[in-house]
Amino acid sequence: MKRAGVTHVEVSKETLEALERKPVLCSRRLEAEVSVELPGEATTVGQGPRASQAITVSGDWTVLGAEVKDCRKCAELARTRKNIVFGVGNRQAELMFIGEAPGADEDAQGEPFVGRAGQLLTKIIEAMGFRREEVYIANVLKCRPPNNRPPLPDETVNCLPYLEQQIALIRPKVIVALGATALRALLDIQIGITKMRGNWYTYRDIPIMPTFHPAYLLRNPPAKKEVWEDMKAVVRKLGREVPKPKS
Repeated sequence: MKRAGVTHVEVSKETLEALERKPVLCSRRLEAEVSVELPGEATTVGQGPRASQAITVSGDWTVLGAEVKDCRKCAELARTRKNIVFGVGNRQAELMFIGEAPGADEDAQGEPFVGRAGQLLTKIIEAMGFRREEVYIANVLKCRPPNNRPPLPDETVNCLPYLEQQIALIRPKVIVALGATALRALLDIQIGITKMRGNWYTYRDIPIMPTFHPAYLLRNPPAKKEVWEDMKAVVRKLGREVPKPKS
């Protein structure tokens, strides 16, 4: 425009007002806000997957279990799995833990978090004042990825509706997202778990606390202190007193 001899451009009042507005955070999927609660404030940080759409809940657990058992959406996983790892625990639980995907031990037994990471998770649950059977434990994926590789994006998309229906049936008071995969699947945000852990987020009006996956703690024991701080916040969120350490 300058080369063409144009030195001034008329801009309407409405255009100026629009330019002054703050940019709107958008999700590549959908439109429902996800908030993070920081001390003294609540800030919108991203948007959750399909959170503005109603979840069609299967009639009951039997129907949902049959759907998962017959699932062949991911050809590789359906071919290589030994067992479907549906979930375990109290179906009226006030606290739900969500991990990434089954490992070899889980695939063999058909139950989530039964290997070394699962044993550590059980200790964490007990330290919080719960028994393992009092909470509900599930993964984003119901089948083991070969060689314990991370879930592929299309695998997460295929399996996420089953997890969403589990959450809708349980209606927990609090969700603990174990690791980045679980957090990203639920909230559709691409931010590392290190930056997200320790803050409260919301999924369909349910508070979510992100924290490190127990498998990470096995490789990085010093991070257990941070996880325990996160779990103490969860206990308080549920209106309970944090148990005193056993002597």
